[in-house]
Amino acid sequence: MPRAGCPSPGSAPTSPGPASGTLALLAAGLPGAPGTVLGHGTGAGERLLAVTFNDLAVPGRESEVERAGALAANPRRHHVVVTGDELVLPYAELDGPLTDEPGPSLITAARHRARLASGSADHFTGYGARQVLDAHPARLADLLMDRKRRHLVRPVAALAKADGSVMVPARVYGAARRLARTPYGAGLEVLADRLMNQRFEEPGGAVGASLAALTWARPGPAARWLTGEALAEVSVRLQSAPSRQGSGPGQRPGDFRARAALARHASDLRVLEQAAEIRSQRLHTPFLDNQVVRACRSLPEALRVQPGARAAILRTVLEGAGVGDLPPGWGAPSHAPAAAAARKGLRVAADPDGPVRHAPARAGGPGRGTCGPQGAPSSGPG
Repeated sequence: MPRAGCPSPGSAPTSPGPASGTLALLAAGLPGAPGTVLGHGTGAGERLLAVTFNDLAVPGRESEVERAGALAANPRRHHVVVTGDELVLPYAELDGPLTDEPGPSLITAARHRARLASGSADHFTGYGARQVLDAHPARLADLLMDRKRRHLVRPVAALAKADGSVMVPARVYGAARRLARTPYGAGLEVLADRLMNQRFEEPGGAVGASLAALTWARPGPAARWLTGEALAEVSVRLQSAPSRQGSGPGQRPGDFRARAALARHASDLRVLEQAAEIRSQRLHTPFLDNQVVRACRSLPEALRVQPGARAAILRTVLEGAGVGDLPPGWGAPSHAPAAAAARKGLRVAADPDGPVRHAPARAGGPGRGTCGPQGAPSSGPG
């Protein structure tokens, strides 16, 4: 929401990923007064509010915050740093506002609310960019179906480097080839058998996640909590699904899985809007716009599966808009801090004597950012 002394027609996050930073750079470079969204506002000198979230409870984001500060050091942008402590860790606030349905966003609602509270009336976010631009691992099977084996070399080599095992290429290639040869109905039968026999084990690590994703369908996280009777009922319905749908969804496995992941993520946006709602604030998600989704779907799969493809695509977009001089390391965010925050949040939430249970209410909420001088990050209480 706009605050006294902080005039801004719009706001955008500069972290954690390159998609959010791209929106901040593009929005600040629109025609008209610096930072003024085209067609909104007439005040000369209005600037885009660049919001950076600095998690003080979990180390490891120092370089990310430094890059965000470099992006915001521009006359067209006004930088605000929102600090967060254990009160905004994942799982810290599970009894928040009631939403129409459950969703993954409920876990991080307090975290999002701390960010959004320091934004302006129109806040742009890179939500959904990963699902729209990145390639689902099952797209490797699509490449094999198109006889484009050479395009598997770089992504498989990246997985092998991350795992450190020489057996990774053979395992990934074998799983992709099996998926390419597996019809949709047979894939559902495999899932039905796993549910009936309660086989939920999956390999860990980046390679394990990719191997687990190289299927038509897989058990969800809640499957382990269901009773044997419920699992058996779901299994029976899965076995009869292909006969009702004919030959299947009419899509290749990679395209089918990618569309399903995007649909789930987009449906969770409504949960996020309800759980982290800031009164009088409009949340904009340009990457989930129909035209943007259609444009991204036209990108070739051979480009999508390459390591760093999302950052390369966004960098090209920025260059086309005349935005250059990106800080070193831009486009290569680490997922380790987010995973560490989730683990710590779960531990803190499970501790009945933890600070989340007994922390006093603070005026303005945790991590409320304040306006500081241009180019100098300001700190909220945290």
